[in-house]
Amino acid sequence: MLSLATLLVLPLVLVLYFLWTFLLLLFRQARSPLRHLPGPPSASLFMGNLQELHDQENTGLVARWADTYGLAFVYRGFMGGRRLMLVDPVAVNYVMSRGYDYPKPDFVRDSLASMSAGYEGLLTAEGEMHRKQNQAFSAAQVKSFTPIFWEKAVRLRDIWMDVTASPQSFFTPADPLTTQDASNGTDNVDPEPAASSTLSPSALTTSFLPNPFSSFVPSKASPPFPSTIKARHAALSTTECTNAPCRLDVLPWLARATLDVIGAAGFGYAFNSLEAAAERRESESELARAFAVIFGTARKFRVMTVLQVWFPVLRNFRTENAAMRHATATMRKIGTELIEQRREPVLAKTQEVAQASEKQRCIEGDKTVLGRDLLSVLIRSNAAEIPTQRMSMNETLCQISTFLAAGHETSSSSLTWTLYALARNPAIQTKLRAELRSLAVPPSLSLDNSSTAAPSSTDNADPQSAFFERIMTLPYLDAVVRESLRLFAPITTTMRVAGADDVIPVSAPFVDRRGRTCPEIRVRRGDIISIPIQALNKSTEVWGDDAEVFRPERWTHGREDGGGGGCGRRAAVQGLWGNMMTFGGGNPVNGNRSCIGYRFALSEIKIFLYVLVRDLEFSIDPAIEIEKKVNVLTRPSVKSEPHRGNQMPLYIRRVPSDIGETGARI
Repeated sequence: MLSLATLLVLPLVLVLYFLWTFLLLLFRQARSPLRHLPGPPSASLFMGNLQELHDQENTGLVARWADTYGLAFVYRGFMGGRRLMLVDPVAVNYVMSRGYDYPKPDFVRDSLASMSAGYEGLLTAEGEMHRKQNQAFSAAQVKSFTPIFWEKAVRLRDIWMDVTASPQSFFTPADPLTTQDASNGTDNVDPEPAASSTLSPSALTTSFLPNPFSSFVPSKASPPFPSTIKARHAALSTTECTNAPCRLDVLPWLARATLDVIGAAGFGYAFNSLEAAAERRESESELARAFAVIFGTARKFRVMTVLQVWFPVLRNFRTENAAMRHATATMRKIGTELIEQRREPVLAKTQEVAQASEKQRCIEGDKTVLGRDLLSVLIRSNAAEIPTQRMSMNETLCQISTFLAAGHETSSSSLTWTLYALARNPAIQTKLRAELRSLAVPPSLSLDNSSTAAPSSTDNADPQSAFFERIMTLPYLDAVVRESLRLFAPITTTMRVAGADDVIPVSAPFVDRRGRTCPEIRVRRGDIISIPIQALNKSTEVWGDDAEVFRPERWTHGREDGGGGGCGRRAAVQGLWGNMMTFGGGNPVNGNRSCIGYRFALSEIKIFLYVLVRDLEFSIDPAIEIEKKVNVLTRPSVKSEPHRGNQMPLYIRRVPSDIGETGARI
């Protein structure tokens, strides 16, 4: 039992600790070299400029600040803490090429760790642990995933065709996180029907589905949903069904499709998310429900998270509610089962490999050992005799969450914004469709008879493989994807922290608050640095005066080495792909923290666009204003419908296969 003296001293010690820590932070801020840099005034004592920055994707705030204060300036974070914002390409290249010298800040890693169920995933690992994990992934795997991309894209296209054929069979389900009066008699009526004088009067509103991870949470009210497995070709025989556009929220459908993709390609798990949405089944995958809790909890803002940045001792008092503990336990249980299912066959096969070179090939390129999914690659890495290539069980478990966190919503977000850009630019969409239809589909991939058979996944040089390769090299499709990822980067900002005192070079000297000319930026250990990816991708200095315009032709004229700006100049930012920062830096000096799955994402996006845009036409009500809402990722929202959350309502119409098509219909 604690004595009276202890009870009196303990609160005093705590008060002194917090007071001392706070004073040290204030002293550090007062002595930081960043205090001499120009920047906007702080709008709030507690929040600094953060509230202004929250909506900067819609206001262009960073670009305005850069015009006023220069390409390197300071803004204020929590409690007035100074943060360095870099729009200078030379400074950005320096920081992003030194991933281990400039790691993610602790509070960013904490947030990502809660999303990926640990600090040992690729998103959160640092130093030697990250080097080891990075070596376990191979770009050669991506080619084997194309049949999965194709299968899910075709299934999504078929569902959307069913919607356009029989829009009245769909309804607007309630958000499963809210209650619904089942007796209101409005099961098959959209409570907010679309209306646009510029579109066909026959345009009808179809289902508005919540985000897939939200829909995995059990609901008390879930009205029956008719199956969409119908006689599609019979329904499409009438002109009225063929030509009538239907209003559809494409965001949740694309999210479900990419969830199915990453489940199969990432760790051989069938979420069956598309089918669950199409048939409105009550039961959902146990693993999906677990991730719904994990991801939903990770995205919530907590004051405690901010306080833990200032007072690290508070990290020892983290708590999890019962739902989060259960979700984490479920993820670990299923993840362990998936690993064990692969471990024994892999070990047996690995013992047959005698030469070290063959073992390396087994890890990186041989897909005959057990499976093609990324988890199998990690299991093969664990089975290697080279110690530096081995990963612990917990590291491997963390990758399952990482696959979902990094590879699910990023792809669906990119696809959603690309369809939006095409809907806003019908001439570009028509030009793209003409190119897509100029590439004939092999007979083995034709699904005219509504076959559900998946495409072959053999590695031989068959027509399917050659066809997928040709999709990847279609020039205008490539230009559309590049332009979309430039204007609509899924991750708009990344943050780094200086691991040691350093000097950051700049493209040109600047004048600080004291009136002195500075040829460089001095930072101290612990200084936080923000890299505004989206602002860099829209820089008029690189992309020209039309940097805000969706113009794929900028990639087909005056390109240098696969990149280039609107004026034919090579971009100053040394990005991983297309001279953009969308996938991170591309010139590592000490540590590469760029997206290792960018080839996976590009292949997935291109195949989905080929399948969807080839047979469907997308348009949008010109009166609708779409805003960007950032919460980890950039998601769309209708400005006049904030109560409906993230959504992308587009009008979808089936394009007859006999218009400008030279190949067989898919």
